[in-house]
Amino acid sequence: MNVIIANKYREALSNLDVEVINKLEGEFTVDEIINTFQNFFFQKMILDVTALKNYKDIKTLQQLSLSLDVDKLVLLLDGSPETSDPEYLSDLISMGIYNFTMNVDGVKWLVEHPNSYRDVAQYHQLDTTHGASYGGEAPANYSQEFKKCSVICFKDITPGAGATTLIYIAKKQLERNYDVVAVEVDKHDFMYFDEDKMYSITSGELGNTISKYSTSDIILLDGNTSPTADTFSSEVIYLIEPSKIQLNKLLARDPKVFERNKNKKIVLNQCMLNSQDISDFEIETGLNVFSTIPPLNDQSDENKGLDEFFVKLGFYKQDASNEGKDKKGIMGLFK
Repeated sequence: MNVIIANKYREALSNLDVEVINKLEGEFTVDEIINTFQNFFFQKMILDVTALKNYKDIKTLQQLSLSLDVDKLVLLLDGSPETSDPEYLSDLISMGIYNFTMNVDGVKWLVEHPNSYRDVAQYHQLDTTHGASYGGEAPANYSQEFKKCSVICFKDITPGAGATTLIYIAKKQLERNYDVVAVEVDKHDFMYFDEDKMYSITSGELGNTISKYSTSDIILLDGNTSPTADTFSSEVIYLIEPSKIQLNKLLARDPKVFERNKNKKIVLNQCMLNSQDISDFEIETGLNVFSTIPPLNDQSDENKGLDEFFVKLGFYKQDASNEGKDKKGIMGLFK
């Protein structure tokens, strides 16, 4: 069920064909919205931006993004000079707010087909004027060139779901067709692989490192220990090892973990489940499984079990049959 907060567009949103559990109309401060919905369960918050007091100041949206799950936010902008300004849109993306539109039809689409960073990257201004958005001054060469490089971030949901080893194996498999770099943040596990073009850095070096290797085709990013890794990524993959012991441990520690990870790109790693098992998993957890990755051999120079996953992400050179060579990546619709 969804939440609607409306003001100027209340009539149009009242005819929106979505299930609604709560609806507010009028103008509200950020604190009022946060206090009302911070502990309230909902699938999506559809926010008419004019219902937010002082919405033309981007800091107002920043305050909202710090207290609510921005993955659940669908923002209906008013098309004013302030909210349609490229810098305003770029700042929204820097906060992780990817689901914004300027018409009601776009709202319905985004509720059902949430954007990823890739869908809005064209609106992201990655230059020195936006350095502060990333926790420091951007380097001089941090420019549009970055957009040519796919930054894929891996994060474990179940403990030890295998992000680090998966990145090592994925790098070797992708290197058959792409120029690939791997980066881990605030860790030193890569040293044990003794592999070229695998770098261990600190959080403060992340922006400069992404810029430095942005001429590569792909950067594989181990983001488990980095709170800002998502900001620099065109895709974030959330890994779950679907064994009974790992799932039960996870739920015992965090009963709402699946609820928080709805609409994220979930991949079952080291997965031996059949199609019926995966369907049951989706029903029981409320998650949509983007893909599965079978157990892989880190001693082997070839792991074709990864190719299907990367083809699904849009890296069609991994398709040995070349049937997908003329296809374009799957993109969401921004209206």
